[in-house]
Amino acid sequence: MRKTTARPTTAGAAPYAFAAPAVVLFALTFLLPIGYTVYLSLFRVEVKGLGLGKGSRSEVFAGLDNYVRALTDAELGAGVVRVLVYGGILVPTMLGLALVFALLLDEERARARGFARIAIFLPYAIPGVIATLLWGFLYLPATSPLNQALRGLSAPEVDFLSPTGIYFALANIAVWGGVGYNMVVLYTALRAIPRELYEAARIDGCTPLQVALRIKVPLLAPALVLTGLFSVIATLQVFAEPTTLAPLTNSLSRTWTPLMKVYQDAFARGDVHSAAATSVLIGLGTGVISFGLLRVTRRFGGLR
Repeated sequence: MRKTTARPTTAGAAPYAFAAPAVVLFALTFLLPIGYTVYLSLFRVEVKGLGLGKGSRSEVFAGLDNYVRALTDAELGAGVVRVLVYGGILVPTMLGLALVFALLLDEERARARGFARIAIFLPYAIPGVIATLLWGFLYLPATSPLNQALRGLSAPEVDFLSPTGIYFALANIAVWGGVGYNMVVLYTALRAIPRELYEAARIDGCTPLQVALRIKVPLLAPALVLTGLFSVIATLQVFAEPTTLAPLTNSLSRTWTPLMKVYQDAFARGDVHSAAATSVLIGLGTGVISFGLLRVTRRFGGLR
């Protein structure tokens, strides 16, 4: 009987060939910009004389000096505190409303579900800049319908753009635009829960509120963690809303958030190296906070 030898095949290389375009695209659009930002953060511009003429400005290695300056920058630290206060108002409110709307839409007695889903989700489709402009005109004392009504009643007006009120004004814009997206995520997760669990709970005498609190909310824990994590990341990276609202009030400086500080350093002051170092620190901080929250929710929430 003749012994046959298996011919070598190139089938093992096929998966790598198909994955190569995605890997190259990922490297060009994600890894390369990050690497270049880290590279820029390690240099600074040295000016000779008056800084005029060819060769008067040159890039020199700065080591970690840009990072030290960023970590000791009082304005950057104040921006981080402002964002944390803003996030403390925004995230619980937005996720709480999204959860309530999702639970209400999941009830069998709910009517006009399709219209309600579209109505709640529609603000998310409006770009953040346009939404901020719309709300900005509602906040201005001269154009605010609420203040006009208060003036008609001879009642004191509300300053939405005061140094304290600006936190709630910005959080309101984000809540208005973000509740619909999170509601759809939670509602989709609710529809995936077997309905037999609800029937068994009703047979045992559970009210709709008890079914929601004891069955639906615990089973929604993974979706709540996901939406909460995304909300925290988006909050730490807030930029468009305060930047758009800044010309309408003196309560918002050009460096009110860390990303606004990066923008001012890079494009207003022309110091791309300091801006790069601050960007790297913001990215690292966001990653650490996100990873920490994920570990905490897994440990105390029983998630895998």
